[in-house]
Amino acid sequence: MNFARHLYALLIAVFLPWGAVIAEDLPAPTGEVLLTVSGAVPMTNSNETAQFDMDLLRSLGDVNFTTTTPWTTGQQSFTGVPLRELLDQLGIREGKLTATAINDYAVDIPLSDAVEGGPIIAYLHNGEPMSVRDKGPLWIVYPYDANKAYQSESVYARSIWQLDRILVSD
Repeated sequence: MNFARHLYALLIAVFLPWGAVIAEDLPAPTGEVLLTVSGAVPMTNSNETAQFDMDLLRSLGDVNFTTTTPWTTGQQSFTGVPLRELLDQLGIREGKLTATAINDYAVDIPLSDAVEGGPIIAYLHNGEPMSVRDKGPLWIVYPYDANKAYQSESVYARSIWQLDRILVSD
């Protein structure tokens, strides 16, 4: 009897987290779509893609940090959804990310970058929404000052602004 109880507990512990991810529905956007995640995406809401308007992005939770960047002067404040949180919500645990901007500039971002305290998909810069002219409406920003490893040309190249889509591939 004790063995059966332990087996049941083990099965619940292993499969319940996956069931919770699978059972949830990703709400459909009601506003202007700012970000589309396509490819190997387990959780979708429109034509096998995950589409996000500002309300859906904000519903994932946000973080705020202050850092300097190579493209701005002085300390800058950024608010956005952690890349890790976006991927967790979509059930993405492996693969490669290709982030693409409105002008079709594209960059690969290793999944290993999606860590706690890592990059965010910023939608506020110094407390204000970003226009397309000002690198918005979405900009992948790393907390450059918080980690020396983020102060490299390869990481700067991943800091794509005017982000509008992410492709997840195997």
